[in-house]
Amino acid sequence: MSPSRPDMNLNHWLEARRAEVEATLAARLAESPVGDDPGRLVEAMRYSLLSPGKRLRPLLGLAAAAAVTPTPDRHVLVACSAVELVHAYSLVHDDLPAMDDDDFRRGRPSNHKVFGEATAILAGDALLTLAFEWIAEAGLAAERPADFARASLALAKGAGAAGMVRGQARDLGEPAPRNVTELERLHGEKTAALFRAAAEVGGAAAGAARGELEALRTFGWAYGVAFQHVDDLDDADHPHLATEAKRRIGALIDEAVAAARSLPYAEKDLLVTLAEGLRERALKPSL
Repeated sequence: MSPSRPDMNLNHWLEARRAEVEATLAARLAESPVGDDPGRLVEAMRYSLLSPGKRLRPLLGLAAAAAVTPTPDRHVLVACSAVELVHAYSLVHDDLPAMDDDDFRRGRPSNHKVFGEATAILAGDALLTLAFEWIAEAGLAAERPADFARASLALAKGAGAAGMVRGQARDLGEPAPRNVTELERLHGEKTAALFRAAAEVGGAAAGAARGELEALRTFGWAYGVAFQHVDDLDDADHPHLATEAKRRIGALIDEAVAAARSLPYAEKDLLVTLAEGLRERALKPSL
């Protein structure tokens, strides 16, 4: 993609792919027949999974796939959509009283406020495990189990004790970051790990070569840390590190763009435009 107005083409692409992700999520996690949903488990899963959201992580995965193959297929769409299951699970659990204790999420009551804490925990557990079921099924249907095994491994590492879970434990159990190095360690685990996994899932499911996957890992991590820095600036979090964090955003975006531009197909410009859009957001006067 080499448009004169990349923002317009990106928006068109995002709208089309977001609709595909939404349809995939709703169809694959269908409502249970009446009387066959003990504890309202599936209802609770759908409540959080299908709540309004940007679907940025599966979209990043799909953009990564488009950067390494000219023809991503429907199995890649399923694998990338599975990343949203992991993101939804993390939000359900983060909102619990034992974690961040938030009563609202995306403008409506948190899962545990509607369904109770026990069902919310089970719904999160079910969403997490379902993500790996979807990827495995996609790999078998595509007759490329090795590619989808790599995608599953990337997602497990990004979501687990080396990624998101580790970041949440650090956030709950350690003092607030004292410098930007400590802050980026936290952001790298708690936020960027899943962005990196999303890029790897899309690339691996699309058959990316080893060097291409490494470039996608670099993109996902740099983009994810920059993304969290921008969110922090928006929300006035870690104000003592705001000046340094704002300086770091540009360098991280440069790193992400360089990684994206090393990829083989013209659709890599989707990744470049996503990264540059984050730079523009960071440069707004309000930040």
